[in-house]
Amino acid sequence: MTVLTSATVLTKQYNQFINITGLVEQAVRDSGIQNGMVNVITKHTTTGIMVNESLECLESDIADFLSRMAPEDGAYAHARMLRDYGSTAGNPTGHLKAHITGNHCHFLIDGGCMLKGGAQEVYFCEFDGPAKRTILIQVIGE
Repeated sequence: MTVLTSATVLTKQYNQFINITGLVEQAVRDSGIQNGMVNVITKHTTTGIMVNESLECLESDIADFLSRMAPEDGAYAHARMLRDYGSTAGNPTGHLKAHITGNHCHFLIDGGCMLKGGAQEVYFCEFDGPAKRTILIQVIGE
């Protein structure tokens, strides 16, 4: 059996980490699936999904690391007029940070629960906000 859930997140900042572990766990419970896997995927190219420990200091360290990897004042080919969009692309760092964090994660499900480490949390990462974003949560199993 497969159960697909779509969740909307309203981000408030240009760069933001949102812990969505509870949302994913609720989708697993609501699915009724006892054994299988859960896939979490963002539908946007300037957002990411990452798994890490939920500590404010670590979130800050990750944000600082990503800013060093893709500085806002860098020279980017994407920061130019895009005729297809009719506007200037102002989000190259969002694409690069999303590329680094990835756009999905997967967890196994056993006994109706996600099998994750005690410090593992699922984050939705916004790199071009604020915006209305969509996350897909697919639970597969029996």
